[in-house]
Amino acid sequence: MSEETEQPTILVVEDDPALALGLRDALDFEGYRVLHTELGERGLELAESDAPDCVILDLMLPDINGYQVCERIRVTGNRVPIIMLTARSEEGDKIRGLDAGADDYVSKPFSVSELLARVRAILRRQQFSPAPPDHIQIGDARVDVRTQTIERAGETVPLGTYELELLQLLYQRAGETISRDEILDQVWGTKSHPTNRTVDNFVVKLRKKIEAQPERPRHILTVYGSGYKLVL
Repeated sequence: MSEETEQPTILVVEDDPALALGLRDALDFEGYRVLHTELGERGLELAESDAPDCVILDLMLPDINGYQVCERIRVTGNRVPIIMLTARSEEGDKIRGLDAGADDYVSKPFSVSELLARVRAILRRQQFSPAPPDHIQIGDARVDVRTQTIERAGETVPLGTYELELLQLLYQRAGETISRDEILDQVWGTKSHPTNRTVDNFVVKLRKKIEAQPERPRHILTVYGSGYKLVL
């Protein structure tokens, strides 16, 4: 949270005036401190200077796109949770956003109440998550929980908030099959959103960072018809 106030700070990077105004009003009503910009470059500056607690980031911006903003935030080591807004519903676009470092995505059109619920869930996990072990070893991948990074094969890559939560859940119950519904409940905080497909997308993203051959995983396994389990 910002030094000037105990209110969580939400940075909104959105160039649609009507949507931006609606988001600002809704977030302000919920008691958040809201920062807004229409430009990706300005969003990068605010992410560094004002240390927001969450970023709501539109994919299509006038200067640079949301993928670039997200990647550049992560390159600096900033682990602020990022929710990407996109008018594109194609799975490939969503996966690209997650690969760029986004923690979640919401497809337009969306309900403001849904977006607010996701913001609350992210902030709740950050505030009340129990202290995890500092490091997790999965095969030849070493996870640094404090810095939210994975080191494997000499390369260090960042972990998003949901990725880390999912990985910790699987690690705590290694060898046990966990259903998609339970993963949604434990990681996202509710079974009402997002969807089971979101769990699958995050598993795909984790496999790319942990597995030597993501298409033939040895650690994060699918138990068909049931869910997923982690084999150390």
